[in-house]
Amino acid sequence: MRVLGAFRHGHIAGADLSSVRLRAADKLLLEGPADGFRALAEVGDVASVTEPSGRAYRRRQAPVAIIALLGIVALAALNVMPINILALVAVAAILLLRCIDSDEAWQSVDGSILVLIFAMLIVGAGLEHTGAVELIVDMLTPLLAGLSPFLTLLAVYFTASILTETVTNNAVAVVFTPIVIALASELGVDPRPLAVAVMIAASASFATPIGYQTNTLVYGAGNYRFTDFLKIGVPMNLIVGLTSSFAISIFFPL
Repeated sequence: MRVLGAFRHGHIAGADLSSVRLRAADKLLLEGPADGFRALAEVGDVASVTEPSGRAYRRRQAPVAIIALLGIVALAALNVMPINILALVAVAAILLLRCIDSDEAWQSVDGSILVLIFAMLIVGAGLEHTGAVELIVDMLTPLLAGLSPFLTLLAVYFTASILTETVTNNAVAVVFTPIVIALASELGVDPRPLAVAVMIAASASFATPIGYQTNTLVYGAGNYRFTDFLKIGVPMNLIVGLTSSFAISIFFPL
């Protein structure tokens, strides 16, 4: 164990740690292995206030993780097995070969995100089964019927982008994608470029602090104002939108 600092009432106890006389309620910043922290806690002379959640790299298992990832991509591309089954096999291999522990695996699962995705999938299914998708498509078709395929792509992209700035990106992707696919069928165009446009637009949220989780984190930590996001985010949305639409039209000709 190594002492990196000693603090008393929120201030550094002394410049030279070797000469510091510790008192009750002093705080120490320690560096060492997990076993060392457990041994100190068992002695009872010190109490652990906080412990780092990160764990040391297990570089010997790194090739296993890389092979698992490459195996999923390669075997799925060759249609050897469905990608969801391959992912489960890879997870089992990673756990059995001790690349990560089971508690680390469970900690990486964000329950709120899963609930959000499942909830929006239910909303999307509700839109389809109640005829709401057809209703929305019937409203949009006359507006887009006279546009060229590229302008239709731009309209879909920026509609998804505006929606993403006000609600979560997951919700936009789940709810708007079936609408766009049905709209493409009604207009007689390939649905793939429109679906890709929704996918990119739902992930390219720069203009508001509520459009994406990282925006919200930066908004609070950096003490930004809402207008700060508008000043930088709106031009970024326009640049990314136009660039993405041109790229989509090249790779997926309309």
